[in-house]
Parts: sequence; C-alpha cells; structure tokens
Amino acid sequence: MRSPSTGPVEDSSSARFLPSRRRNSPDGVAPVEGLRMPPCVDHEPVMLKEVVELFADIPQGLVVDATAGTGGHALAILESRLDLRVLCLDRDPEAVGRAEERLARFGTRALVRHARFDALAIEATRAGSPPGTLSGILFDLGVSSLQLDTARRGFSYWHEGPLDMRMDLRDHLTAAEVVNEWDASRLSRLIAENGEGRFARRIARAIVARRPIGTTTELAGIVRDAIPAATRRTGGHPARRVFQALRVAVNDEMEVLARAVPLAIDSLAPRGRCVTLAYHSGEDRIVKTAFAAAVSGGCICPPAMGCVCGARSLGRLVFRGSRKPTAAEVARNARAHSARLRAFERTSETAAGEPSVPGSSGGEAL
Repeated sequence: MRSPSTGPVEDSSSARFLPSRRRNSPDGVAPVEGLRMPPCVDHEPVMLKEVVELFADIPQGLVVDATAGTGGHALAILESRLDLRVLCLDRDPEAVGRAEERLARFGTRALVRHARFDALAIEATRAGSPPGTLSGILFDLGVSSLQLDTARRGFSYWHEGPLDMRMDLRDHLTAAEVVNEWDASRLSRLIAENGEGRFARRIARAIVARRPIGTTTELAGIVRDAIPAATRRTGGHPARRVFQALRVAVNDEMEVLARAVPLAIDSLAPRGRCVTLAYHSGEDRIVKTAFAAAVSGGCICPPAMGCVCGARSLGRLVFRGSRKPTAAEVARNARAHSARLRAFERTSETAAGEPSVPGSSGGEAL
C-alpha cells in the first residue's frame, strides 16, 4: 500500500474554489465540459501569522523550511527575527529559483537548496547545523500554488496540460505512466486508498477502457463520467481525489514524509520546534503518530502502571490536537480550507547518531 486511506482532510489541490460564471480560465484555457473554472487565486502562505508566532520563542540559530515553495513562510520568519537564519529546501527547481530571487535581500541569512525534505539533516549539516542543533523546522505539505497554477506541470484538473505531476522533473515516474500502464486492480487500490473508495473500481475500469489518455482535462472528464450524476452535484470537483492519488503516487509523498518527520525531531535543539501544515488526512496521520511517539519516547507500558520500560520523552506538543485556519483566512484564501497545523517542541537531548524514538512508530496518536 503506497499511502494511508484519507478521511475528510483533503490536500490543497482539492481546495473548494468558488464557482465562476466564466466559460474560460484566466489564462484562456477551456474548462472541462460541464465544469466551471475557478477564479484565479493569488498565492498566500497558509496560516502565516500562526506559523511565525510558533517560532517566536525558539532559540536563535537555523530554521529549516523543508518545503519552501516560493519562500513566503521563510520571508516572514526572517523578517520576524534578526537572530534566525533560514535554510529553504524544495524538490521543485522552479520553486527554488523563485525563492532565491525573493530572499536574495537577506544575504547569508537565507540559504536555498534544491533538495527533498528527507535530506534535511544532510543539508542542515552542510549549512553548519548538525543534528541536535536546529532551532526550528517547518513542513508546509502538499502541492504548491506555483505547481497548481502552471498548466504544463499537469497537477490541476482545472487546466489542460500533460499528465505529469512530478514535483522534481529529474524523477522518472509520471502520472501518464500510472494512468496508462497500471492495471485496473492497482489503479483501484490507489484511488481507494486516497478516499474515493466508493467508486474506485468504476473509475479504474473507465480509465483502462479509455486508454491512451493524454491530458489532465481528458482524465478529469473520464472520472466525471464514471461517477453517477447525483453524486457529482455535491462534494466539489469529482476528480479531486483521483488527481490527489496520482500526485501522491508519482512523488512518493507518504513514504518520504514518514522518513522525514522522525529525522526532523532528531535534528532539533532543546526548545526547538517542528511545525507542520498538512492538507491531507494521510499526511496529518503520519505527523500525528510521529509526534506522539516522540512525546511518549516509544513507551509501550499501560498508562495505569506508569512507565517501567525506560522510555524517555523527547518533547511536548505545543498544543493538543491540530489547529485550523480562521474563517476569515479561508474566505480570503480558499486553498487554506483543509489545512491542519501541528507543533512539537524538543525538551531533551540524545547523543549524536542515537535514534530519538525507540521501536517503529510507538505511542498512540494524540
């Protein structure tokens, strides 16, 4: 199984855009027949105020923005604290170029690297901050506005483009390969695991029957037609979970995240914080479980008897559960609607190279 099942939390590519009466998109691309194009939405970093506040009291030093995009969160962090440097990572070379331009005025306080976020410990060490010394780490997960709004990248069902969906064009697997070469059973499992369990088989059979499929809008139309008309009237775009499933598979997102969050926890200095923004219940579940394991230290003892296994808590949750964007922010920025914010603070140290969390996942999600 490539990714956990998803619940009501969707990724940012499933944002509930307000319907438009226009027959064409702002860039002149024709909409999928029977569906209306969303208005153009300018990029705005999600829950920016909350993220900056969570880094207000961390020790001075290096913060890693592990999913920097065009640098919106990094810029705000750099402006908020003169004693912080920010190392920006992104697997998308186009985002790296934009972040470099945007943050150039900060000089050596802003470093931008083309790297996947499970390489954060390596990149931070190269920047002079080995594991156990980072002041903060930010994960703003999911697909970026830059990727969604660029039709040729193939992430959006609203814009006609090739079936690509690679965040890093150096990778080999594309959405076209998944759509046109995976068998119906494998496609069905992928779609079901990403929240479209009710119609996964119907959608997979429809895709196989219409091969070869070349564009995003062609695929969106096939998915639409595979879902009963009564169901299409509610719940947003009928193709949203299918596109989400393809993107997750192409970019190996869940597996990379499952490796990266424990690495992030290991890399924090005492009082350092790891802050995450998830838009997909699978992402959120991985973060939630990793944070819970760090809080418990991997303890497996029954709560009633107290810990006798020698586990050591590595930190605390800054607040219990997750926080959501305000109604005002969602009204202003529709892509924020599914965001879930979590934060962990490191309170103990481990020896260099020592795993921070005993066992595999450990603990119960909080």
